[in-house]
Amino acid sequence: MIRIVIAEDQRMMLGALGSLLNLEDDMEVVGKANDGQEAVALVRRLKPDVCIMDIEMPNMSGLEAAEELKDHSCNVIILTTFARSGYFQRALKAGVKGYLLKDSPSDELASTIRKVITGRRIFAPELVDEVYSEENPLTEREKEVLELVADGKDTKEIAAALRIKTGTVRNYISAILDKLGVKNRIEAITQSKEKGWFK
Repeated sequence: MIRIVIAEDQRMMLGALGSLLNLEDDMEVVGKANDGQEAVALVRRLKPDVCIMDIEMPNMSGLEAAEELKDHSCNVIILTTFARSGYFQRALKAGVKGYLLKDSPSDELASTIRKVITGRRIFAPELVDEVYSEENPLTEREKEVLELVADGKDTKEIAAALRIKTGTVRNYISAILDKLGVKNRIEAITQSKEKGWFK
């Protein structure tokens, strides 16, 4: 019997997923969580074979929970609405075994669970295509500058932190905006977060 924990903050979806998987002869839903923190606690306590995780949940996101469980024997499968390459890349780094979109056919989830249990990794094809087409165009130094901007540092503070002149910081920032095709720092930060380019 494949023992499953589901983490999903929308209660109706959580109930529907639980009922659906319990209909499978070889599966049993042993725990349900409303956020990432609950999911991590349930996985550690119940030691299920699989944890199905949404991404955007309160207290702790599904990706943060997957990172927490990286060294755990439980197979994490992300089930989300979001086909964002940044989320997908972060999920891969966290060692998730599957990444499906919520609009996938329902029988696909059960077959993915069975495949993951045998050691395979299953990812939505549209995400795999997108990841290979999107590389971060920024240099290592530009990434450092943008991360400091995201931390709320001003030009002088960035210059001091990186031991460079304020004019050099300004040059880096204009190069960042140019490469990302955005108008200001906030857009640059938003785009980098969405694409998962921040550490």
